[in-house]
Amino acid sequence: MGRAFEFRKDRKFKRWAKMAVQFTRIGKEIVMAVKDGGGNPDTNSRLRTAMQNAKAVNMPKDRVEAAIKRASNKDESGYEEFVYEGYAQHGVAILIETATDNTNRTVANIRSYFSKTGGSLGKTGSLDFIFNRKSIFRFLAGERDLEELEFELIDFGLEELYLEADEEGNEIAVVQTTFEDFGIMQKKLEELQIELKSAKLERVALSSTTVTEEQAADVMKLLDKLEDDDDVQAVYNNMTE
Repeated sequence: MGRAFEFRKDRKFKRWAKMAVQFTRIGKEIVMAVKDGGGNPDTNSRLRTAMQNAKAVNMPKDRVEAAIKRASNKDESGYEEFVYEGYAQHGVAILIETATDNTNRTVANIRSYFSKTGGSLGKTGSLDFIFNRKSIFRFLAGERDLEELEFELIDFGLEELYLEADEEGNEIAVVQTTFEDFGIMQKKLEELQIELKSAKLERVALSSTTVTEEQAADVMKLLDKLEDDDDVQAVYNNMTE
């Protein structure tokens, strides 16, 4: 079938693997949201956001409903959220958000990843001066007048409105607010009937560490291990090539 077929097959398997990871992470977020505020998305904004993110990555509806049902069972245990911080090789700062039902397993795995790739795990809060938590909303830019939208969102906490491209090359509009303004901005975007691709609390690097291509490859060894771990929800770094 040739090399072209093998290339397409490899890309398909990678895409499936990525989808599986996304489904697992969003499934955990749904469980935590339900445990935190109940199974009704109309009265639970965290659950509504998780369901919105599930829709954006084409997570099957039956999987979403199963996660809500499972979490609504009082006998079902939830997940604990922990943040780990440290440095990869070449001074690159790494921050990891986790959701786990076994903290001993999680911390042992993360410590092992840092050790095996020449990094070092630090104390919680040691990277507060590098990463700031922000509310990030993404949606297809389409033909929307972003300049007009920018003026409309200023009173609801808008800090930045900019464009980026997704994996398919589509123009994505990104709305950034403070951590505290997540709810008010989410409500405003819903009122404007903007269909979000994602709504998340993310860590934004306030400073960066410049590395060469070879050094970046060293750092990626750690990032890949972290991204593949089932207990990891998100990984952030301040690397710039």
